[in-house]
Amino acid sequence: MNTTAPLTAFPDSKNHYDILDGLRGVAAVLVVVFHIFEASATSYLDQIVNHGYLAVDFFYVLSGFVIGYAYDDRWGRMSVGGFFKRRLIRLHPMVVMGMIIGAIGFYFGASAYWPIISTVPVWKMLLVMLIGCTLLPVPLSMDIRGWAEMHPLNGPGWSLFFEYVANILYALFIRKFSTKLLALLVFVAGAALIHLAVTSPNGDVVGGWSLDSTQMRIGLTRLMYPFFAGLLLSRVSTLKHIEHAFLWCSLLVVVVFAIPRIGGSGHLWMNGLYDSLSIIFIFPLIVYLGAGGVVKGKYTSKVCKFFGDISYPIYITHYPLIYVYTAWVNDHKVPLGHALPVGLLVLTSSIAIAYACLKLYDLPVRKWLTERFMVKALVGKQVN
Repeated sequence: MNTTAPLTAFPDSKNHYDILDGLRGVAAVLVVVFHIFEASATSYLDQIVNHGYLAVDFFYVLSGFVIGYAYDDRWGRMSVGGFFKRRLIRLHPMVVMGMIIGAIGFYFGASAYWPIISTVPVWKMLLVMLIGCTLLPVPLSMDIRGWAEMHPLNGPGWSLFFEYVANILYALFIRKFSTKLLALLVFVAGAALIHLAVTSPNGDVVGGWSLDSTQMRIGLTRLMYPFFAGLLLSRVSTLKHIEHAFLWCSLLVVVVFAIPRIGGSGHLWMNGLYDSLSIIFIFPLIVYLGAGGVVKGKYTSKVCKFFGDISYPIYITHYPLIYVYTAWVNDHKVPLGHALPVGLLVLTSSIAIAYACLKLYDLPVRKWLTERFMVKALVGKQVN
């Protein structure tokens, strides 16, 4: 089930769920594939890997489960400030790198598809980058791309923004909830999620990336059930050993994401129901099965570790390449068959960039930050 904590872990870190780390990587790679195909789709109805957007909701279930496992029993010896330090050290270095990569690639996306880019002065782009490095959302008046994103240089930053919101809610309030009160919160959040999905104009849960009331509601609704359902699962589940869990759980993730659009344009609610029920039932089941599994075999262990290692870096750095690829496909009306070789290059480049960022930047920076801000404090507490 678990292995020893990685080199960048804090001195009192618990062991990791290897399979859950690997599943996060499988989902992250599928996100890249989803975005590559999205560039050639004529609408949400014919998108290949149609439900790849559900990866965000899967990540939230994983995060809630891991947060509960890692921190629920530490609050007697860990402050709120200490928790926030840990989460910032874990997440924020790659947030900064994602924004820097987005800034480097920004003007390569100048095109007929995004005509506004060529009019943006460098100082404004750099200002958006600096704000993005804090993960604070920029207002619509600072949209420098034309997609109304809260992070125009690196769109997926929106999901990390809500991840931070969940961490804040957990540390300040929800960690104190009894199991019954947490279950009530999860039930209400699940009902809100179903309502959002089945009444959505497009019949899905897509959205959350803009700083306006509609999008913020979508983002919060997508966050509340999966994250805190994952937390509840970590509190109430009794894990059982599952043979070949990584393989079966990976296949489940692929199937959920790859299912074609359900209901068509005439019955949009059906796809919304599929989205919400996948989040409410299937994703927690996958996390439960994965948490109870054991990685066996040298090859499986290496594959699982590799996917786990690149999971966060590839998610937070791939989208600047997608921007450029999307502009090229749309400007030149490139059919999917002709675009696929370039799409494959985008995928392999995304993996390579993620791995390089991990080894050359993320691991060393997190190790330095841990030694600088956490090790001395932990040692001091042990001495006292």
